[in-house]
Order: sequence, then structure tokens, then C-alpha cells
Amino acid sequence: MISSIKHFVKTFTLFELLQGLSVTGKYFFSKKVTVQYPEQKTPISPRFRGHHALRRYPNGEERCIACKLCEAACPALAIDIELEERADGTRRTTKYDIDMFKCIYCGFCEEACPVDAIVETQIFEYHFEERGEHVITKEKLLAFGDKHEAEIAKHRAIDAPYR
Repeated sequence: MISSIKHFVKTFTLFELLQGLSVTGKYFFSKKVTVQYPEQKTPISPRFRGHHALRRYPNGEERCIACKLCEAACPALAIDIELEERADGTRRTTKYDIDMFKCIYCGFCEEACPVDAIVETQIFEYHFEERGEHVITKEKLLAFGDKHEAEIAKHRAIDAPYR
């Protein structure tokens, strides 16, 4: 009986509406936290995982030794590698494709790589304009790594104590 009277009074006085408006009023006069995105950027964690890149040694040779550990570690099966053996007995990739639609940016490929060839950079601003561009080839990955090597090396050095 008392609970039904209490319910009637709350309904009649629009208690829930006033309670909601009080929350709105509390945030209406507080400092705004909106970020004007392209002009202002928020800080990114040093361990953020973005666009992939293949790295090279300082002498210009690609680091990837075609061990296929990154392909085996990928839970989304986004990496596809084909290899060939050179005349000197070393192996190198002929095909290294990453399907960016399948990739879940878990970082397992980066952790599995014994020679630090595949890395996930801090770059998250990229897009695809044509059908099929979401499959990033070896040449694109190497070019991306060459273009951003200084930034990649800097972030790897910052993250080194945690590895």
C-alpha cells in the first residue's frame, strides 16, 4: 500500500524527470572535454598498435627471414606468407600480405617475430579508397617502414624496458 502511494507521488511530481535534469545541469556548467580532432590530438600510449610496417637492417636488407611465426601466431589468419630459398641458403619472403580487414591489432605477430621485422606503428590515420587496397603487400609494408623508420625506432626504444 505504502509503495503504491510512493510510486504515485513520484509519478505525479515527475521525480525521475527532475533527477535526469539534475544530471544534465551538473555537466552543463562544467568544463568541456571536447577535442577538435584533426587540429588537436590526444596523447597516445607508447604501446598503441596501429598500421603495420616491415623493417630493414641498417644495410638496407629486409629483416624478415620467412620463419612464418607471425603467420602462425595470428589468431585472425590475416597474414599470408610465401617464401623462397636463396642461393646462399637463407630464406626470404616473396609474398607477405596482411589483410587489414581481418587484422584485430592484437600485436601477436610483432611479439612472435624473432628479428623484429614486423611492427605495429603508432599511426592510426589511414584509409582505403579502392577495393582490394585493404590487403597490404610486402612492397607497401617495406615502403611504410622505410618512411617511418625513425619514428618506429624511437617508439621501440621507449618501449624497450617493458619487453
